[in-house]
Amino acid sequence: MGAFWERPIVGTRRAAGFSPKVDVYYCGEESPRAVVKADLGGLDLSAVSLEISGRELVISGERAVQETEGRVYQQLEIETGPFRRVIRLNADVSAEEATATYDDGVLRVVLPLVEQRDSSHSVPVKRLEE
Repeated sequence: MGAFWERPIVGTRRAAGFSPKVDVYYCGEESPRAVVKADLGGLDLSAVSLEISGRELVISGERAVQETEGRVYQQLEIETGPFRRVIRLNADVSAEEATATYDDGVLRVVLPLVEQRDSSHSVPVKRLEE
């Protein structure tokens, strides 16, 4: 007698890598801030990195491919591989004061907002003395 399950037709895996889902919102009247939440369930926290450059938050890392030896999959939907998400914010933030926490598969990055900096600056011109 055969196995109690039927051998499924083996499909191909999708391209390596994925793009985690994110929520971005703004809150706080006394201390305004942007909050970015990323769904990173199943990731080893040491495989995640954050970078803030101007109005962009970059979340990158990798979800390891699980061992498949000796398994016959019917479905394979949990995405694995490297990822890189660039979140463009609608406000200037203080990168130095940003904080990040990871709980129950959700990364939460809090970015304090700063007043928009004046993009113009006067530079005095001095006469060179000979």
